[in-house]
Amino acid sequence: MMTTKRLLAGLFAGLMLTTAAPAFCETVTVTIAPAAAPAALDGRVILIFSKDGVSEPRFQVQRGYDSAQIFGKDADSLEAGQPVRFGPGITGYPLDDMAAIPAGRYTVQAVLHKYDSYRLSNGKTVKLPAARGAGQNWRREPGNLFSKPVTVDFAPDRAGDIAISLTEVMPPITPPADTEFTRYFKFRSPSLSKFWGRDVFINGHVLVPKDFDKHPEARYPIAINHGHFPEEFSGFRTTPPDPNLVCKPNPRFNEPCYNRIEQQEAHDFYKKWISADFPRMLIVEIDHSNPYFDDSYAVNSANLGPYGDAITHEFLPALEKQFRGIGAGWARFTYGGSTGGWEALAVQIKYPDEYNGAFGSCPDTVDFRQTKVVNIYDDANAFWRIGTFGRTPVTVNQNYLGHVGWTNEMENRYERVLGSHSRSGGQWDIWDAVYSPMGADGYPMPIWDKTSGVIDKKVAAHWRDNYDLRFILARDWPTLGPKLAGKLHIYVGDMDNFHLNNAVYLMEDFLKTAKPAYGGEVRYGDRAEHCWNGDPSLPNAITRLRYNSMYVPKMLARMQATAPAGADLTSWRY
Repeated sequence: MMTTKRLLAGLFAGLMLTTAAPAFCETVTVTIAPAAAPAALDGRVILIFSKDGVSEPRFQVQRGYDSAQIFGKDADSLEAGQPVRFGPGITGYPLDDMAAIPAGRYTVQAVLHKYDSYRLSNGKTVKLPAARGAGQNWRREPGNLFSKPVTVDFAPDRAGDIAISLTEVMPPITPPADTEFTRYFKFRSPSLSKFWGRDVFINGHVLVPKDFDKHPEARYPIAINHGHFPEEFSGFRTTPPDPNLVCKPNPRFNEPCYNRIEQQEAHDFYKKWISADFPRMLIVEIDHSNPYFDDSYAVNSANLGPYGDAITHEFLPALEKQFRGIGAGWARFTYGGSTGGWEALAVQIKYPDEYNGAFGSCPDTVDFRQTKVVNIYDDANAFWRIGTFGRTPVTVNQNYLGHVGWTNEMENRYERVLGSHSRSGGQWDIWDAVYSPMGADGYPMPIWDKTSGVIDKKVAAHWRDNYDLRFILARDWPTLGPKLAGKLHIYVGDMDNFHLNNAVYLMEDFLKTAKPAYGGEVRYGDRAEHCWNGDPSLPNAITRLRYNSMYVPKMLARMQATAPAGADLTSWRY
């Protein structure tokens, strides 16, 4: 029988993600094939190990504990044939060291996520991945290099080297073609181009109403659907679901053919869109992908530039001119979920006269006293709750039962592996890029040390003063309140996967007591996860697909109630 001492030692070892480095450890060397890159390149080399050979390893990388194994290294002026070596001591995820990988057979792949050099308007030069059409998805961003997957036998306790060659180049992505209902709008922003030192474009996928081309006299209200990178206008389908569709199950919702549900919902919205009683209007999904993320958070930022002004004062008027928008604040609305939910609220708050209502579903943290679950003002450490004799990890993901997907340390280490200097394209890195001051090196100042979790209170103060929406409302309510009356609407599940409901509780505490009254609504979905839309009669799996049909009627009612005297309420109601 095993002794208690040996049993405890074995259990402890099984809980550890690291092992001591052996005297010898097999390594991996990645090189660029000459045909793949005739010139030297900058970027991040990402090495992936997978036990699942069904799909390429690069598509198995995610934040959770069941991710493929990854390692990352920066590469400056990397030439063909020049080695990038991976071995013990290089931080990985989920295991934090190559020496911890069990001996066995793996599918291995490498990717070079390319960086460009930007000379910013303030004179600083930074190396960042340009937005090239895939929404900062390093797995498929055009121009990135990658290797063909290879099967290897790996053993951490033996000497040797595995050679991986980057031979392939990810192809360009063509924007979608215009159709009867969807149009592509590309706009060069003067202010963003000046900030970044090169041409910067904001793109819009515009849903136009029925018979748009037959009514040149009509002027339309507009709704901006904020959110993550859109490849095309989503949730709109003129044909019924594909009868030959291969079902894709969705474990989160326990749906065996969720892609069929998505197609059916998109077709149902099309039928509403062309129905006689649905308002004729414009809906726009914005592509404002940038060198740090798949969207900009639609506000002005020290590190991303003046995206808020560019969208509201440049892009939107140009789009309204081309697509015959009314072009007045009473006829503009914003909405979205998650990142888009935060953006919708932030845009309404920061440009209170330019929009007539914001509908924010499951918004990113609206009160930084609960940044997911971290109080950046009072907590000392973002990764651990620390007592006199012990500590427990801070968890930042759950399902509706409260089961944990990953901890904050895990998520930050995942981002550290994918990119240094806030270049991972991950959630915490984009919050640093949007909310933080720029550091002396030209990159964002992190809210906390991404290795130890120690919070920087000076950076936290900058976050608070400029981007903590609840704090801004409380501070500026005497002037903002009258302008925002009836315009703020928030919907979130009380089991949001990222604990985003916590910050909404704090926001509601303020709104309920605000004088003058805010006049909007805050609703919670019982046991609903990310991203419930406010409808208590339907499951989360459906509500997250019905933002348009849920919020457009609310916008119509708002316009009818608040339009100024002489406003055009008829030309678009054909």
